[in-house]
Amino acid sequence: MRLHKGDVLFRQGERGPLFRIQSGLLKVVRVQQDGSPFLFNILLPGEIVPHHSLLSDKEYHGTAIALMTSDVDVIPPDEWYRSLEENPLMYRDIALQLQMKLRLTQQRMDQLTASSPADKLALLTDWFRTYVGDYALTELLTQEEIGQLVGLRRETVNRLLRKNT
Repeated sequence: MRLHKGDVLFRQGERGPLFRIQSGLLKVVRVQQDGSPFLFNILLPGEIVPHHSLLSDKEYHGTAIALMTSDVDVIPPDEWYRSLEENPLMYRDIALQLQMKLRLTQQRMDQLTASSPADKLALLTDWFRTYVGDYALTELLTQEEIGQLVGLRRETVNRLLRKNT
């Protein structure tokens, strides 16, 4: 399945298939109690999502939205869970995928704990460049979303971005 920027892969609270990200990048946002969206995850090529449904069926924890043109394979849940029962070695693959996601989360924690706002933004920009090449961060995310990823207010992100241009 091909998604274009802004297309929704799945919605918070719904249930459905799993997905293998072949190419592109997606963000996962969760609507807070006050109705505001909060960006809490970035999905990368090679990931099978949602992560919390890899071993058992659960509703989607957030809404996944394409940040760029992305190719995604749909994995029917019955087929996925049956294949786990038939092939226990798949559990190792799941463990390795979750290990990779944990390492990416640790990198994001490094971004959050950088000493200065400018360092936080620089680390995030470098991290994104690894996955998207020459795209400008602001072509993919709003200033608010950038701030959510690194623990900065939108106004601070705006000031830093203006200073860097």
